[in-house]
Amino acid sequence: QVQLGEAGGGLVQAGGSLRLSCAVSGRNFSNYAMGWFRQAPGKEREVVAAIARSGVSSVTAVSVTGRFTISKDNGKNTVYLQMNSLKPEDTAVYYCAAKKQNSGGYSYVPRSGSEYDYWGQGTQVTVSS
Repeated sequence: QVQLGEAGGGLVQAGGSLRLSCAVSGRNFSNYAMGWFRQAPGKEREVVAAIARSGVSSVTAVSVTGRFTISKDNGKNTVYLQMNSLKPEDTAVYYCAAKKQNSGGYSYVPRSGSEYDYWGQGTQVTVSS
């Protein structure tokens, strides 16, 4: 059973930075594409960033492009989300998710939450104005 555990959330002032991490248990982490999603109160879950299993390709949502960066360390079974220039509208619960790719998909980046197989419990990020 694959388990995901997020860390790094908290309260930060607007303009500040946070780095979220998501540790994944189990073997063959390099076979998993990873994604970060968020859900604010009263809003639907949205993708923030996602990265291919190889780490060679990634995407970010338009709202965070230029401010957030996703990275994947296959040696540490961990995916990161570096968040800079945070805004109050970034306030949400952030979730990491994993999609297992048994073969191929070396550079494929899954963008939809429905594509992912495993989810973490989430970590709260609050940005004060």
